Amino acid sequence: MSTLLRNIILIAAIASLALAQNASSPEKRITPAEVQWPNAAGGAAGTSGVAGIQTVVLKGDPSKAGLYTLLLRLGSNQRIQAHSHRDDRVATGVSGKWYFGYGRQFNEAALKELPPGSFYTEPPGVFHFAMTKGEGVTIQISGTGPSDTVYADPQNDPSKKK
Repeated sequence: MSTLLRNIILIAAIASLALAQNASSPEKRITPAEVQWPNAAGGAAGTSGVAGIQTVVLKGDPSKAGLYTLLLRLGSNQRIQAHSHRDDRVATGVSGKWYFGYGRQFNEAALKELPPGSFYTEPPGVFHFAMTKGEGVTIQISGTGPSDTVYADPQNDPSKKK
């Protein structure tokens, strides 16, 4: 076998190994410009399920056991009724003003304005609600799955509406 052919095979093997290791690597670096937002939908596992939310899973899978991190983007004037999740979650406001409160019923007077950089918790089984006003918001949520969403009033569950 010629030296050139042997070197080509060796380079191809090294490149294949590097690609395989990179595909399963837990290391990830993403700038805001690199986030590939899907079309707005009803939300994914670990979200409220409200229509118009864009969800990107940055790490893990909220429907399975283990750590996950979601990036959520909501447009202006959206309202999320009181719901809870079975897992313990933490969140940080990335952009926009988010209005967030705790309780079994949506109560606009109980909302706290959370500007970018704000932090809040979603303890397991604790009902919470939120809204956006004149601007959209981006939120990063991390939890330990599996996650679910249970509405305080089942009539408010968007997954059960036709």
